[in-house]
Amino acid sequence: MSTRTVTTADFETLIAQPGIVLLDWWASWCGPCRVFGPVFEKASEKHPDLVFGKIDVDAQPELAGMLNVQSIPTVSIFRDGVLLVHQPGMMPPAALDKVIEKVRNVDMVKVRAAIDAAQRKEEEEKAAKTPAERLNVA
Repeated sequence: MSTRTVTTADFETLIAQPGIVLLDWWASWCGPCRVFGPVFEKASEKHPDLVFGKIDVDAQPELAGMLNVQSIPTVSIFRDGVLLVHQPGMMPPAALDKVIEKVRNVDMVKVRAAIDAAQRKEEEEKAAKTPAERLNVA
């Protein structure tokens, strides 16, 4: 499978789908991005069961801001709607394959349990604050 262009219009739907989605944040003027592009494309051919997308930071600045992309290339990897990897810099093919393998082996039940526990703790801490503390005026 080849890579697809990702825009604001389809970003949320794409990352929310079941499975693994890899995103390459890039720009046409970026030399390292042009070097990494073929590596990313070959990985998409090697792993046809995964979704590979490219996001041009110049064409989609709001997405780059939303994910705090501060340097390019950056690779973001989502699994079942959860961001597991957000790594700036070029990766050689073997390193990208290794990251993909690690993402494949993540226990998503444990990840979801950790997310739920963190959300519960945040809600409990918020509920324990006085109204003035919640408004940050105490």
